[in-house]
Amino acid sequence: MSRERWTVLDLLRWTTDYFERSGIETARLDAELLLAHALGSDRMRLYVEHEKPVLEAERGRFRELVQRRAGERVPVSLLLGEREFWSLPFRVTSDVLTPRPETETLVEAVLSKVPDVAEPLRILDLGTGSGAIALSLASELPQAGITATDLSAPALQIAAENADHLHTRERIRFLHGDLFEPVANERFDLIVSNPPYVARSDAASLPPELSHEPEMALFAGADGLDVIRRLVAGAGDHLSPGGWLLIEHSPEQVERVEQELERAGFAGLERRFDLARRPRVVMARWQAE
Repeated sequence: MSRERWTVLDLLRWTTDYFERSGIETARLDAELLLAHALGSDRMRLYVEHEKPVLEAERGRFRELVQRRAGERVPVSLLLGEREFWSLPFRVTSDVLTPRPETETLVEAVLSKVPDVAEPLRILDLGTGSGAIALSLASELPQAGITATDLSAPALQIAAENADHLHTRERIRFLHGDLFEPVANERFDLIVSNPPYVARSDAASLPPELSHEPEMALFAGADGLDVIRRLVAGAGDHLSPGGWLLIEHSPEQVERVEQELERAGFAGLERRFDLARRPRVVMARWQAE
């Protein structure tokens, strides 16, 4: 980027090529998002003003973002400080896992178990992170009382800030602790979780971007099921009779997750598939004793 005059289109073309050579799969999209951020604009305006010269100060801000994206492989969400999920904006930092599109499958699955959105349900979101699941459900279920827990205090702070921004704070309890510890003796109609489910042995094969996200939100023992096993084992003590447990997992884990649920006394197992048609969520109903 050493020449005198650069237009918006010049920068997009140069950066897209640079990102592609750096092995970034979403090169054009990343270039657009970062340039729009550096200019204090949006992606649509980049094309309306594609011949507009970019000032040196703006190029300097953009250059820093590009270097961190390609050189350090910092995710775009962390460079922007925000990620959209369920058409809602969520603040994200290195203290929380960036919400993924496939996790919207989990939100859809929960809503499929709620025939009446006006019903005053009690919902528990375990390991809430940025609050993406809890806040998305709050936006769809105005009468639901939602409790969100996390072992990470910094993550809970981010979730609470997101709730304030989305005007849902009054309907969500944020509790600090490990899985069910903060809700001892309480029962819920639905328990939902996107827990850590990556096997430690897979760490070396993960995209470099994940090194910027919290390990505790990613890894769960040798086979990736340590947290899910504990979650399934404790869920029955916190579900109302006939209540549903919904868990996100990796596609390769679906059969083992179903086995854990059956051993724990759950029935009515159902699978939900993500947009790539991979099994992403298992739902199971708690049977009254």
